[in-house]
Amino acid sequence: MLNKKSVDDINVKGKKVLVRCDFNVPLKDGKITDENRLVAALPTIKKLIADGGRVILCSHLGKPKGEPKPELSLAPVAARLSELLGQEVKFAADNEVVGANAKAAVEAMKDGEVILLQNTRYRVEETKNGEAFSKELASLCEVFVNDAFGTAHRAHCSNVGVTAFVDTCAVGYLMQKEIDFLGNAVNNPVRPFVAILGGAKVADKLNVISNLLEKCDTLIIGGGMAYTFLKAKGLEVGTSLVDDTKIDYCKEMMEKAEKLGKKLLLPVDTTIAPAFPSPIDAEIEVSVVKADAIPADQMGLDIGTETAELYAEAVKSAKTVVWNGPMGVFENPILAKGTIAVAKSLADTDATTIIGGGDSAAAVNQLGFGDKMSHISTGGGASLEFLEGKDLPGVVAADDK
Repeated sequence: MLNKKSVDDINVKGKKVLVRCDFNVPLKDGKITDENRLVAALPTIKKLIADGGRVILCSHLGKPKGEPKPELSLAPVAARLSELLGQEVKFAADNEVVGANAKAAVEAMKDGEVILLQNTRYRVEETKNGEAFSKELASLCEVFVNDAFGTAHRAHCSNVGVTAFVDTCAVGYLMQKEIDFLGNAVNNPVRPFVAILGGAKVADKLNVISNLLEKCDTLIIGGGMAYTFLKAKGLEVGTSLVDDTKIDYCKEMMEKAEKLGKKLLLPVDTTIAPAFPSPIDAEIEVSVVKADAIPADQMGLDIGTETAELYAEAVKSAKTVVWNGPMGVFENPILAKGTIAVAKSLADTDATTIIGGGDSAAAVNQLGFGDKMSHISTGGGASLEFLEGKDLPGVVAADDK
């Protein structure tokens, strides 16, 4: 899965190239509120333009569930991409995606020109990986490039189905970067390798915990899921978030760590409050107590100061660090201290630091540490499945070198 043909390995001059991007951007009143995903796609698009390809972009946006929804049209993306690229990106406004407009626009293309198709999820077959729509997409091009890591864990028409009907299928720069960083971190890390897992639920990360224990030297647990581990150790956790159905699993993981000779670090102290903040960023009275002294009527909402120091210390000697999931309710400034401490320790290290998408990516960017990390994954679900050791259909479908 790690040795794929990339845009540097193919010749696209004079050829029609269908590029699957991830333009699933947040929109408010038809305006794009965060254009990170557009900016991330530019290197691949520019490379294909420079090489004389005829570039046909496609993506999904939101969940139109197989019907045209004007508020989920990709028209604003075409307009903004035109500005970012400094050249026109023609928008092929077909509700059936590959319709008369798209076909005519592709037919009239010259080398180095760019068009964008309508939202691929306007078609009900897209998420079902239906053959007819895959063939329609393939009929537009001679080369296919997948640069959408965010959907790599799903087998859809526009990222997997289409590859069966196109001779040359490669990955773009963004996809290549994800494979290089995440793939190598898990399969071939420079050691010591420290993995940090946070977030609310143990259930979301069952296989990740198990897989990373086999790969890493130290596994650090924070966030809401830490309290299920603490309860599994026999500690009183008050009204903290606990998944009682996963207590035995947590015990198994602690035993597994011991058997494999791996360090499994859990909070030694915790930041508590009487209740979850409402609204989430509300002023809140907190105190810090030892992990074995949480009162019955209080809930843990962040790691404590000693724990933050312990985790930062564990990161210091690392050569590779993968982090997925915040240490507490980071949306609240009072409960963001643990997440900030971990982010800061990653920013200060010389290790390769990889942030696994989703909430941890949001936290690192919001707290101002984004530019200090080696790599921030663009896919939450996809990066989690990568860390579980699963094959991602969108990556597998590209040609091997």
